Amino acid sequence: MSAAIKGQSLRTGWRGARIIRRFARHEEGATAVEFGLVALPFFGLLFAIIETALVFFASQVLETVVADSGRLIMTGQAQTTLALTKETFKTEVCSRIRGMFNCEAGVHVDVQKFASFPPPGALNNPVGPDGKFIVGPDGKPITKYEPGDASEIVVVRIFYKWPVFVPLMGLSLDNMSGGRLVMATAAFRNEPFR
Repeated sequence: MSAAIKGQSLRTGWRGARIIRRFARHEEGATAVEFGLVALPFFGLLFAIIETALVFFASQVLETVVADSGRLIMTGQAQTTLALTKETFKTEVCSRIRGMFNCEAGVHVDVQKFASFPPPGALNNPVGPDGKFIVGPDGKPITKYEPGDASEIVVVRIFYKWPVFVPLMGLSLDNMSGGRLVMATAAFRNEPFR
């Protein structure tokens, strides 16, 4: 090999090594690359936390509404003074819910009377094994409206299908098809209002 070719080969190798060292020292884009690696899991976790908080908040709103609406039945106002029907009682419930729910289409109210306080698990689950609401011939979830008479035991349930948007790494808040069943229940004995 001639000296000229050998010298050119050494200079090319030397330049290549310098370029590699210079490239390794530059860290101008490192922050952007690191952010790109961390951003997706970070925002996924952030949105999952926000969504979980919203589900808990919605549950608490329903608990407050079922206690407030159930009081109309417990005191006898729904049966005597207001003479509420299934539809008008739902309207009363919807007047207490503001903003978070599609009340007319999505909130379902179930009122049943019992001879004694029902044991846990005695009430039917509104969601079937297919993950959808159990519906009647009208295509709506099966609900009753039996406010009972004085001193009778009544259970008021309000349920709603909350949409879930952030399934995180195979984990999701879904407990029914396409959403989460959010439900609130109040069991009480009616006052002797007659």
